[in-house]
Amino acid sequence: MKIAFFDAKSYDMESFTEVNESFGFKIKYFETKLNTDSALLTKGFDVVCVFVNDFVNEEVINILVNNGVKLIALRCAGFNNVDFKSCHNRIKVVRVPQYSPYSVAEHTMGLMMALNRKIHKAYQRTKEANFTLNGLLGFDFYNKTAGIIGTGKISLILIKILKGFGVNVIAYDPFPKNELSIELNFTYVPLEEIYMKSDIISLHCPLNHETEYIINENTINKMRKGVMIINTGRGKLINTQDLINGLKNKKIGSAGLDVYEEEADYFFEDYSGEVLNDDTLARLLTFNNVIITSHQAFFTKEALNNIAETTLLSVKELKEGLKLSNEIAYICENGECSPKDVK
Repeated sequence: MKIAFFDAKSYDMESFTEVNESFGFKIKYFETKLNTDSALLTKGFDVVCVFVNDFVNEEVINILVNNGVKLIALRCAGFNNVDFKSCHNRIKVVRVPQYSPYSVAEHTMGLMMALNRKIHKAYQRTKEANFTLNGLLGFDFYNKTAGIIGTGKISLILIKILKGFGVNVIAYDPFPKNELSIELNFTYVPLEEIYMKSDIISLHCPLNHETEYIINENTINKMRKGVMIINTGRGKLINTQDLINGLKNKKIGSAGLDVYEEEADYFFEDYSGEVLNDDTLARLLTFNNVIITSHQAFFTKEALNNIAETTLLSVKELKEGLKLSNEIAYICENGECSPKDVK
């Protein structure tokens, strides 16, 4: 089996090369992202391995199919960059449904802690021998209310962490896990109640038609003054301009973002020597009560190993003609194909 590996970074190559020792596949690493131009490189390959910012649209899929590619292996959980209508009955798509829910949950808590206690500000201040405490006032997490939107594996681990701090947790999910809510001592409430009662709101839901811009001007207006908003899910869960307006009028007290709706143009790359062309991102970076990390919540040794293992196991299943354990299920109706909701 020959794998064309796109958007390859040094850490990807290291982890996949190590894990592949027990599989023995032929992997060709390409630093370029998959797009209509680079798709031409896939001739003679059985599998393409892609990440969140690769383009897997109709034109790319047509090239892959014509080149004999049998499998698109997403080395990530998200799949909103794939045109499933073009894939239907032509090429299979697999993903890594979970690589380390602990890594994302722990990073989420880290953002909360850093924003609350202004650790990022204190770090810069003390580096300049400024040891004053003005402007660094935080609050006790104890007895505060955290609203969690989406209760998948990541957020359930986060809830356990929050309960350790003595936080009251309320949650919203269209498919509630009532037994777990009793076990972990949190309460499911309507979405409106999340907005109105939460001191902290953390987003962990999939991106779909119902959740796109779930944080917007209207929902922000319903929130408590000074609310903290955390997004380690998908960038388009938040309308960024509405977030900026909420920060400017102090309705939003702070925001921690590991994702951004236009991140594909910037995240995972080095633009430190250039001027950002994205005015919205540049504006966000000016707020001292906003912390942006570049989609790094997943980035632990354990997660990278799990990504490589799961991806290469899917290739092994394809080679052996087995059912693909992590194939993405989708529904095609009226000429349109969309993935089923994934928890």
